[in-house]
Amino acid sequence: MASAQKAARISSEELERRNTVGINLETITDVTSVDFPGHYPNEDLAYSLDRFRDTFSVKFHSNEPLDASFSLVGLDASLANAFRRILIAEIPTLAIENVFVENNTSVIQDEVLAHRLGLIPFDGGREGLHSFLKWYKKPPAGEDQYSNCFDWNTIKLELDVTCTVNPDAAPDEKDPLKAYHNAHVYAKDIVFVPTGRQVDYFSGANAIAPVNPDILIAKLRPRQSISLSMHMHKGIGADHSKFSPVATASYRLLPTIRILKPILGADADKFARCFPKGVIGLEKVTAKEARQAGSGYEGHAGQLKAVVKDPMKDTVSRECLRHAEFQGKVKLGRRRDHFIFSIESTGQWDSDELFLESVKHLKMKCKKLEQQVINMAR
Repeated sequence: MASAQKAARISSEELERRNTVGINLETITDVTSVDFPGHYPNEDLAYSLDRFRDTFSVKFHSNEPLDASFSLVGLDASLANAFRRILIAEIPTLAIENVFVENNTSVIQDEVLAHRLGLIPFDGGREGLHSFLKWYKKPPAGEDQYSNCFDWNTIKLELDVTCTVNPDAAPDEKDPLKAYHNAHVYAKDIVFVPTGRQVDYFSGANAIAPVNPDILIAKLRPRQSISLSMHMHKGIGADHSKFSPVATASYRLLPTIRILKPILGADADKFARCFPKGVIGLEKVTAKEARQAGSGYEGHAGQLKAVVKDPMKDTVSRECLRHAEFQGKVKLGRRRDHFIFSIESTGQWDSDELFLESVKHLKMKCKKLEQQVINMAR
């Protein structure tokens, strides 16, 4: 109770100051966190679940299957970065791992072609991808590559394309897409070959297929062909980036903009142009504000003033700090515990599912660490 009373005496201005990273013209201040026990006299800043529950919140800004943006408020940077690293490197997905080339007379070398195929993102029935398919164990050196391939750990794909002359094209046709058949090989030309119980999980709309069918694989000319088969396995981004479930997974701190003194007229318009569109708005000074003593708006009724509309859109370019007319009138910063996450899924997971999956992975890591600590104590 005593510690709570001491915490309650701290002003909101002081709490905001402690929780803000200062952005100056050429320097950044207050970059380290100070909310730990012993930093401030007579303040109990020991971690507790109750305090975490009171301050933590999640707010979604957009939530599409392949793209989500949300804010985590009241979180430490170490946890936010742990989620980001798990998203990139530890959530398993399915990707092409082995390519068996039977014929390749294109200008692309076999190894380059195999690498291009491996980077194509695929999607399919979610139950099959996340529950039915298990991990693949590579056979020992010298054994047959197919010895450990089963319907529950290997997906087979085929690509068989040959370029031929289009007899219906004009004799002087210059466009290869019109002059030839299969001049371009796309991801949509890859054929899924189900085996065993895979037909129960990957059929119809749930069949294994490229997320984007128009990904260009190679360009062919008459009598050139590509014939190969592929095996897909589960993997994680820590082994290869092709297994990463995200195209991007990043976060940034919420920008803060404080207008300390009124910015009016032409200066207000110039001030707004120092920021991305939508960050700063222009409003007319009301008669009430003009009558208020000490407001700085005395006698300026009807003039335009600069106000902060949406600081989340700010890129913290510091352009406004370069102009002498704004010196002492604005303070830029970033809120230390407000993380704006952006997650772009490659297709096998919904973007919001990916974050929940990263939370599960972190919980499992904590349980393992807890058990190890218990074993050490014994």
